[in-house]
Amino acid sequence: MSGVTADDWQSPPCDRSHRNSPSVAPLTVFCDFDGPIVDVSRRYYTTYKLALADTCSAYQAQGITLPIQQLDQPQFWQMKQDRVADEEIALCSGVQGEQFEFFLARVLEIVNQPLLLHLDKLQPGVRWALARLHSQGIRLVLVTLRCQEQATQILRNYGLTRLFSGIYGTYDDQAAYRNNVELKQQLLAQALTEQVYFSLQPQSAWMIGDTEADLLAAQAVYIPTIALTCGIRSYRYLQQFQPTHTCYDLLTAADYLLANLGLFE
Repeated sequence: MSGVTADDWQSPPCDRSHRNSPSVAPLTVFCDFDGPIVDVSRRYYTTYKLALADTCSAYQAQGITLPIQQLDQPQFWQMKQDRVADEEIALCSGVQGEQFEFFLARVLEIVNQPLLLHLDKLQPGVRWALARLHSQGIRLVLVTLRCQEQATQILRNYGLTRLFSGIYGTYDDQAAYRNNVELKQQLLAQALTEQVYFSLQPQSAWMIGDTEADLLAAQAVYIPTIALTCGIRSYRYLQQFQPTHTCYDLLTAADYLLANLGLFE
């Protein structure tokens, strides 16, 4: 994974006059990783193409020619954003029946390989958004289904770990791709307890995410949500989960939060 070290990047100049203002209630923002902070679209599409090619090759070796029709990236990503099942995506690509099991196994096997992880890139405006929130005394906590060690290393590569008060992840490299809702609820509940309930003063909290797992996890612990449409779910799909607010990306979400706190006009 390419990036810059913490010493290579400095926070943008921000007005810190409200940082310790007694009129502003302390706020903790829980944020997902894949989608809000990191764009995974190229990695997921490359995984799809490689798994499709491997499936075709495996059956070709058995004398079976598959009628493969590879989706282009916009078609593939739109289907992912609308949460079309992998089986249907495979079917639209010419994979049928028992061939799907081979295809899905290859997807899960290669999606987190180091040679593909370098395709993940920071979403535009992420550094600025995180720095602005942090500069106003807002506690930032990462809650992700990505492996904790992996997420921490990526943030370290970009010099962003110092902006987070906590990083909560998993030890399961398949959890993020499968978008395990129950596991996300457990992680957020743990983070909420340790970062807010154990603090010395009452705090409010928000959750920022791009999937139904983020929204359902936050609703389970009764905190408001901001759904982002720059990630792996579309605006139309996310609205059925009734987020408190919807933004395009982390930068517009930061604007929304700061405006509601009276720190940004």
